[in-house]
Amino acid sequence: MAVRIGCVVEGHGEVESVPMLIRRIAQELNPGLVVLIPHPVRIPKSKLLKQGELERAAQLAALNVGREGGILVVLDSDEHCPAQLGPELLERVRVARADLPSAVVLAKREFESWFLASAESLRRQPRSPEDLEAPDQPEDIPGAKEWLREHIRDGTYASTVDQASLVHSMDFTLARRAASFDKCYRDVTRLLQAVNERD
Repeated sequence: MAVRIGCVVEGHGEVESVPMLIRRIAQELNPGLVVLIPHPVRIPKSKLLKQGELERAAQLAALNVGREGGILVVLDSDEHCPAQLGPELLERVRVARADLPSAVVLAKREFESWFLASAESLRRQPRSPEDLEAPDQPEDIPGAKEWLREHIRDGTYASTVDQASLVHSMDFTLARRAASFDKCYRDVTRLLQAVNERD
């Protein structure tokens, strides 16, 4: 039995890393669960926030998964408050596709904030120092990408190159110290269960 999840993301790095994140959570939830994730719909956040654009993206994601699938939107909150913007965006997705289970996840500030929260688990990365430690309040650090560049041995970080690899390595228990990742984990779990129960 397969579960189909259509994704809407804003960045090139998330096109690969968000499906990997979903599959890893699915493996923890049910190792036998097969998750099919078509190529994510990628649209810049500035455009998605405009009326009608998120709705159009949700329709595209729905077309990719059919009537038995679900929709997941993953964005950076940047300067927005996730607790305020998230429910607003979720309501827009639900109005656009009330027939499908859906979830909207906003990483507080940046997707990379989740890597900071789970920094100790990234030590297994060849370029990470063996004493890498998570900073206090990782979601409050402006510039998570810059923090990663400062703490990686060769001083480079590019989401398109490194994000999926870090998702593969990150420890979810540690990452859930970040409130927005804890919400992400719970929302993806609920979405997978809701779609699975529809089959």
